[in-house]
Amino acid sequence: MAELVYPPVIGAARTMFKALDLRFDIQGAEHIPQRGGAVLVSNHIGYLDFVFCGLAARPAKRLVRFMAKDSVFRHKVSGPLMRAMKHIPVDRAAGMEAYRHALSALRSGEIIGVFPEATISTSFTLKNFKSGAARLAQEAGVPLVPMALWGTQRLWTKGHKRNLGRNHIPVAIRVGEPIAAEADESAETVTERVRSRVQGLLESAQRAYPVRAEGPGDSWWIPAHLGGTAPTPAQASAPDRH
Repeated sequence: MAELVYPPVIGAARTMFKALDLRFDIQGAEHIPQRGGAVLVSNHIGYLDFVFCGLAARPAKRLVRFMAKDSVFRHKVSGPLMRAMKHIPVDRAAGMEAYRHALSALRSGEIIGVFPEATISTSFTLKNFKSGAARLAQEAGVPLVPMALWGTQRLWTKGHKRNLGRNHIPVAIRVGEPIAAEADESAETVTERVRSRVQGLLESAQRAYPVRAEGPGDSWWIPAHLGGTAPTPAQASAPDRH
């Protein structure tokens, strides 16, 4: 079937990126398979991450179908768009339906995008990965493609105001080589391999990032272990922060 909605949405996103004068540093886009199913696995640090993950797939001329919480699909504006772009709603109380939907899409040759941390990491470090992405790849017989984003938290993330002015914010995107999800491995072992690869890509993006904090008041987006004032992973997971 013709894609009547997704391409115009991508066009609108590109126009927005140009208006914001974002500075993209994308490396490894050639690792996105040009055909066949794959599970795209990324860290999650901002509300617009799915847009940037999808951007990395454009050189391969692929459209990524993201798994997203079902509340996004109930919104009067985003809901119709998400459904028209064939993204997959996830009801955490009944996740098997979303799993079956994603599995069918993978077997038909689609790329499925997954944020295995499940929620935005407010410490901007990697949280533990859930094993669903690995299980999907194993059952569908497709590779996992690791990805890391950096800088997207400066645009719009949990607990901070949107920064969608023309501020020339750099956005780093790193894509790694596909990882085979062997059927004889445990899903947990595959998940740890993928997480380790995403961690390496994230550190690479952080090292290359051209902006440093101008002072204590500008370091909220930098993880504590890198000298910033973002909460530590322990602080971010504390009950009173949610």
